[in-house]
Amino acid sequence: MRSVIVLGAAALTLAGCTGGGLDRARPDEFAVARRAPLVVPPDFALAPPAPGAPRPQEADSSTQALEAMFGGPAPRSAPEQATLGNAGAARAMPGIRSEVGSPETNAVDKGAVTRDIIAAPEGDGQDARASTTAVTPAPAATPTPEPSPTPQS
Repeated sequence: MRSVIVLGAAALTLAGCTGGGLDRARPDEFAVARRAPLVVPPDFALAPPAPGAPRPQEADSSTQALEAMFGGPAPRSAPEQATLGNAGAARAMPGIRSEVGSPETNAVDKGAVTRDIIAAPEGDGQDARASTTAVTPAPAATPTPEPSPTPQS
């Protein structure tokens, strides 16, 4: 008996969803905006593909992305070309950046002055003195402790 009541209530609920003769006018979503007429695009003077030539779509995806983002290499201005010519850009080796970054590349020794500057003890410069060719000697700087030698392994 109870299931009959539940079935009857469900039937009444579903009957209420049919609309019951109420025909509401709904807006047509396609009538809101005007549609542009279809037009055949211009030819753009495209040449037919040459037999045996590689397809342009088969280029490297990273190259295509760089072309899309940056538009290829920009032409150099006259002052930039003159500067590069004076600097000898035409004589540069093509793979020099790879060679400089390799672990086998030796650094150039800049000399004793550079080593002294790098090895100078830390400080705020209170004891720094500059001397010129004067008659009176400059006062002597206070001695600073030598850095302790680091153990070598």
